[in-house]
Amino acid sequence: MGRKYGPTFTTGDIVGCGVNFMTGCAFFTKNGVFQGNAFKDLKEGVIYPSVGMKHPQVHLSINLGQRPFVFDIDGMVARQKSDIEDEINKVSIASLRPDLDESALVKELVAQYLTHDGFVETAKAFAAELRAEAGALQNDLPTSLGDSLVQEDLDAANRQQIRAAIMEGDIDRALKRTHAFYPQVLQNHSQVYFRLRCRKFVEMIHQTAELLGKSTPKAPLSKASNGHSSITKTLEGDNYAHSEMDLDHDDERAADSAYGWDKMETEDLEIHARYQSKLEETLEYGRELKHEFQDDKSTESAFKEIFSLFMYEDPRQSPQAHLLDRAGRVPVAEELNSAILAAIERLYRQTEVLVDEISEEGGAGAFINVRNDFLRLAD
Repeated sequence: MGRKYGPTFTTGDIVGCGVNFMTGCAFFTKNGVFQGNAFKDLKEGVIYPSVGMKHPQVHLSINLGQRPFVFDIDGMVARQKSDIEDEINKVSIASLRPDLDESALVKELVAQYLTHDGFVETAKAFAAELRAEAGALQNDLPTSLGDSLVQEDLDAANRQQIRAAIMEGDIDRALKRTHAFYPQVLQNHSQVYFRLRCRKFVEMIHQTAELLGKSTPKAPLSKASNGHSSITKTLEGDNYAHSEMDLDHDDERAADSAYGWDKMETEDLEIHARYQSKLEETLEYGRELKHEFQDDKSTESAFKEIFSLFMYEDPRQSPQAHLLDRAGRVPVAEELNSAILAAIERLYRQTEVLVDEISEEGGAGAFINVRNDFLRLAD
């Protein structure tokens, strides 16, 4: 036996039904107006949408999200999320550092973040700014905060050097310093090591392409052949066998003619010689890298994408040119820094997993994203 709920509806009305998995309640709307909760305790079991009709000639139009809803469901979610964030913000932080007030604790957290990510100079500047502010207000920095800011963080300085090397495109220097300061990191994080090696390969391709751009050909370029013609042939298949990647001398001579290298001045010929040397060095590195990871099937797509750069006269003008962008150094640097700080990062990842876990069956966690809601920095 049913119970009375809400107003009646008729032809032309738009009736909506939703489920709040956080509260376990189902509700209805009429023409975009919320009608209140109709059922509760729906957290157990699987729920499917269905519509019942009393007459066979009734025609319905069902909207499961393919069109905007009349009811402002996004606004409802935003309000629910805001309520949860308010509850989070009400939690006292006094127990974290009883010796610090909220303002001092925030400053220490900022200082720790800067040190954590290797921004040593910024951390020092931040400390200097805080000291100047304290002096102007005739206040003293809390002892613990002052000590943590002034103390030279050797570990952060090491990580900053590694990050700076990657951001400058000097992967060899980054690898050398990582092996020296953190010898176990690359052994325990093989994918990070692979990403670093691939980034070096990309940097070498970019350097080769830049040498190509420094030349001033005296003859038009041939569309039938280019400086990477011999390599293009080897990339037509998906298998980059080592023997197929060897340079063919006939192709080299054809490339020389196509680019007008044989008609250049001495300076351009010197550039050409450097280009050929760098190209062969790059190919040899690619061969070694492919051989090193030949048993790892997860690397195939990365190799295919990088080697495809050789199929174009100028990789910088190719559809894959984004691989050469300096912005690609940033995620590699961040990934290595995270590997070095694995213990701290593991806490963050466990928090994300926990939030995801408690979100599966509804609950407040469904409205929270650790990365976007709490760790995102203002642009």
